[in-house]
Amino acid sequence: MNWNELKVGFAFCGSFCTMSKALDALEQTAARFGPVTPIVSETVAGTDTRFGAAHDFLREMERVCDRRVISTVAQAEPIGPKGLLDVLVICPCTGNTLAKLAHGVTDGAVTMAAKAHLRNGRPLVLAIATNDGLAGSAPNLGTMLGRKNVYFVPFGQDDCVEKPASLVADFTRIPETVEAAVRGEQIQPLLLR
Repeated sequence: MNWNELKVGFAFCGSFCTMSKALDALEQTAARFGPVTPIVSETVAGTDTRFGAAHDFLREMERVCDRRVISTVAQAEPIGPKGLLDVLVICPCTGNTLAKLAHGVTDGAVTMAAKAHLRNGRPLVLAIATNDGLAGSAPNLGTMLGRKNVYFVPFGQDDCVEKPASLVADFTRIPETVEAAVRGEQIQPLLLR
């Protein structure tokens, strides 16, 4: 496969403390593969936090990808019917987004992008970042681990002392996870120490 021709979608959800690392992962992904389409949840598009202003994040995504950010359900819906992506990455994938994916809730740009993309039987790569991955989000994680065409970036506990239920993916491993997912393989080991 010519990786420079792979059409990648890269969707951001509101784990704002990981946004800087997610932007670094976007840079790596754009450098490795073909055109990257940035997608954001409505929360990311409209929320300024202590980690940065929404406008600045969107502007940086557009700079890296050299294309406009998809930020609405209407903009995301054509991803499926038009076959716009070969693979879709959600990074960071929050517990909220994980729950929506597990239960078929399509109420925002990112969940619509995922639904539209999965209808084509193409890979969805999740890079989780959730403070309750080993608590309230655990059942949803289990559901998505068993879902067809869904692949995970290796993840582990990020602070087992202060946040014992928190899980975060190793965002630096997104490119290799994408390559494995395109081949229909889950990268291993999945659980980090």
